[in-house]
Amino acid sequence: MDHLDPDRLLPVDPATRDIARVLYERVADMPILSPHGHVPPGLLLEDAPFADPAELFITADHYVTRMLHAAGVDLSELGVGTAPAADPRAAWRILCGNWHLYYATASGYWLTHILGTLFGVTEEPSAANADDIYDRIARQLTSPQFRPRALFDRFDIEVLATTDDPMDDLAAHAALAADPAFGGRVLPTFRPDAYLDPTAPAFRSNIERLTSSIGVAIDDFAGYLRAIEQRRAHFIEHGAVSADHGVREPLTLDLDPVDASALYRRAVAGTLTAQEARAFTGHMLYQMARMSVADGLVMTVHAGVHRNHSRATFDRFGPDTGHDIPVPIDYTGNLQPLLEDFGLAKDFHLVLFGIDETIYSREVAPLAGFYPSVYIGAPWWFLDAPDAVQRFRAAVTETAGFYRGAGFIDDTRAFLSIPARHDMARRSDAAFLARLVREGRFTLRQAERVASDLVDAVPRKAFKL
Repeated sequence: MDHLDPDRLLPVDPATRDIARVLYERVADMPILSPHGHVPPGLLLEDAPFADPAELFITADHYVTRMLHAAGVDLSELGVGTAPAADPRAAWRILCGNWHLYYATASGYWLTHILGTLFGVTEEPSAANADDIYDRIARQLTSPQFRPRALFDRFDIEVLATTDDPMDDLAAHAALAADPAFGGRVLPTFRPDAYLDPTAPAFRSNIERLTSSIGVAIDDFAGYLRAIEQRRAHFIEHGAVSADHGVREPLTLDLDPVDASALYRRAVAGTLTAQEARAFTGHMLYQMARMSVADGLVMTVHAGVHRNHSRATFDRFGPDTGHDIPVPIDYTGNLQPLLEDFGLAKDFHLVLFGIDETIYSREVAPLAGFYPSVYIGAPWWFLDAPDAVQRFRAAVTETAGFYRGAGFIDDTRAFLSIPARHDMARRSDAAFLARLVREGRFTLRQAERVASDLVDAVPRKAFKL
């Protein structure tokens, strides 16, 4: 960490690296479009200083905490989830003392980038220098230049999408949009999973809030659908461009209305069998596509995650604390009912993400290479890493080209990692494009156009920005 290599992630071969450098420099300073992520809007609305280095780098970042947990650190020592607040300096010492765990990982790459570019930390963190680095960062966090809005401007973020509960009043978004002192574009995203899946915690209480918002009985299926449509309209009024769906299995089913209504009543009563719950959830994913065709929200599907794999961890610390694990998925068969009815619909955009790399060349790229509605979601979660990005490009490009994608998605809660992640994607794409130029598969001029479009035109089109 003596310095950040200006050619990091670019090809080793000098001639190919020269081309990659030209391509990267073309896009390095372009504004960031971040159409899917988890930064809370209140961070920018309140614009409060970050509390300490541990809050900034450790506590809420399950990429970081899961590695420490795997090495034997109890998550309570890091203040994760619902655990009592931990001593931030002690948590920071744990991170620095275990820095070797992050060698060659995506998390290590992002942390190194952030520490070097934002805080001037060029030495490798260790147990010996942990306190010194902590104090240096803490001092900088008191500066106005490190408040969230100042960093938003410094990062040159043009669009930042959040992820929001359907019953959120979106007051924070409205306040940001009305604030003349804030010029950024922060968009809400409709995330209805907890209102569609009968096995979700608090499903009934969520439905009670939803249906009561329009004055219909909780067991009225038609009223339930109208309530969802009205909440989607509320989001659109506040600038939303997409609805996001995090599902383990991307099943879609077009059920008979009478059967769907009966399943819904049993879902509310809590009497569904596991198979019936699966069918109802599949029907509701189909309904979300129908609604996207009607109201224009881009439909994104993040599938293939076994949530809360460790029951003991979930019971102690809650969700999103590092124990969600990828599982294989099938898009081709599961999405056929949806695509049969909506795949050719004008202006319907369906963005498919996965953590199962086998689906890229086998299913997602072929689907996007035929259906005008289908777009290829970027490498996500465990795959938003340099080598995975290269595998992704190789898997999808020969079948679907570069223009059936959706651009890079940082999908992060860690606000400071946004520029590091986008910079990684731009460098990785420059490396991939440079290889194709050297192989004579297209020209440098064509590569320059593609490099720019992958950063701007491609996500702008896919997410209707």
